Amino acid sequence: MLTIRPPQASDHAAWDALYQGYARFYQVEQTAEMRGRVWGWLFDATHACQCLMAFDATGKAIGLAHFRAFARPLSATTGGFLDDLFVDPEARGDQAGTRLVEAIKAYGVERNWSVIRWITADNNYRARSAYDKIATRTAWITYDIKL
Repeated sequence: MLTIRPPQASDHAAWDALYQGYARFYQVEQTAEMRGRVWGWLFDATHACQCLMAFDATGKAIGLAHFRAFARPLSATTGGFLDDLFVDPEARGDQAGTRLVEAIKAYGVERNWSVIRWITADNNYRARSAYDKIATRTAWITYDIKL
């Protein structure tokens, strides 16, 4: 049995551990200050970044998803962008990732979003296998300009 809900202040340590795991997976250097800033965003009603967490039957946090609304001018709609999705490696296979995406989809339906979109690394084969079952892979290629 999984529970999906927004984080509460008491979830900080569990969220922090999961987010550190996510950064390690993508080999991103991340500091406690950076994570503190993101944690603050999650409790700032004026910030776009939102979070849902997955908890197992014992109440242990096993996954997180950060997401936000984004404007889609070409279609004159609003979509949802899934920035970060991470499930504790020990809990993978328990559908936590899928349930988190489903919860974001339900959130988007309630707000009339036109799409839920995300990117992943080409070599993230396990996640891509799951994503292929719940979403349509697009032909779009992303570019970054570092500032």
